[in-house]
Amino acid sequence: MNATNRTVVVTGIGATTPLGGDSASTWDGLMAGRSGVRPLEQEWAAELPVRIAASIAVEPGEVLPRPLARRLDRSAQFALIAAREAWADAGLTGPAGEVGGTVDPDRLGTVIASGIGGVTTLLDQYDVLLEKGARRVSPHTVPMLMPNSPAANVGLEVGARAGVHTPVSACASGAEAIGYAAEMIRSGRADIVVTGGTEACVHPLPIAAFANMMAMSKDNENPQGASRPYDTGRSGFVLGEGAGVVVLESAEHAERRGARVYCELLGQGLSADSHHIAQPEPTGRGISAALQNLLDATDIDLDEIVHLNAHATSTPQGDVAEVKALRKVLGDHVDHVAVSATKSMTGHLLGGAGGIETVATVLALHHRQAPPTLNVDELDPEVDADVVRGEPRALPAEGRLTALNNSFGFGGHNVVLAFRTV
Repeated sequence: MNATNRTVVVTGIGATTPLGGDSASTWDGLMAGRSGVRPLEQEWAAELPVRIAASIAVEPGEVLPRPLARRLDRSAQFALIAAREAWADAGLTGPAGEVGGTVDPDRLGTVIASGIGGVTTLLDQYDVLLEKGARRVSPHTVPMLMPNSPAANVGLEVGARAGVHTPVSACASGAEAIGYAAEMIRSGRADIVVTGGTEACVHPLPIAAFANMMAMSKDNENPQGASRPYDTGRSGFVLGEGAGVVVLESAEHAERRGARVYCELLGQGLSADSHHIAQPEPTGRGISAALQNLLDATDIDLDEIVHLNAHATSTPQGDVAEVKALRKVLGDHVDHVAVSATKSMTGHLLGGAGGIETVATVLALHHRQAPPTLNVDELDPEVDADVVRGEPRALPAEGRLTALNNSFGFGGHNVVLAFRTV
């Protein structure tokens, strides 16, 4: 099929996060304003400058069979758990070709991103090499540490043959994966794609490295208050782990098999800052370009945009640059957009952020509720936006609504996704 510009819809969602082991418990945690940030209790954390993280709520070993879990890095474990939920939520069971003929494996793709991949496997096996010798290094090391391992394992799980892909664009990876998956469907390469992001790097080396970049909050005595996007006292992000996955389909394919549809994925806007490898461009120039590219490529009416799940990592520069970009492109309409910074509860999942924040955005439209932003005790006067603080906020009960999801990454990667009620 060489169809172009086909309508893309979301038919399944799945997640495993610091707030819960599935999408429902994660959503409940977001709506309750519950922080997933906890003290790190491992011995290795004692000497680190940062001793807090938003660790996963349900360990993969409690969900996956032990023989399978032992062959997977945590990033792939998370992705597989979230993908299984999303696949089942889409009304599908078993691999393609074995589900009553509703899914053709040659028309099924997988796009799962990770910003860092199997870094914990790499570091742990290097320790084995040094301490126990070469013969004790696991033969599973290479397939476990590959950044494409989550996508490959999910592809094997569902029987995808139309393509298995792994975008890597730092903290924009998950959102870029979802945008790429939509383009696979829109261009006619696939009818259905399992897509999202995952990350698992709660480990001493990544934590020490990020801390020494002055990128992380060191508020070890106040874990649940450490991630505070838009607050005047914010001092950096809190590392999180987990995965968020959605099932995308062409509208025709979803209708043909009688699938429940959450919302439409309208499109993506992409850009690059061309500014610095690890610092945001302070005026929001690149973010503005991504948002404008999205608007130029779609039929979005500004009056429809009622909600934004912001990138908002709780860094002094990044939070302000994002709001400046919104104001530049949307003008006074920003005053009518309910802005949620869910990293205040989940921490920052790096390459997995776009995945779980897409799940949150889809559910916000589905339930017509915007999650709160925690810890905004004193709003930064430079944050000229309508931040949802403290309590959830009802979105309009009637009419067609559009929501945006922003993700940006080291290297100047910018991705804006747009979703619309159906």
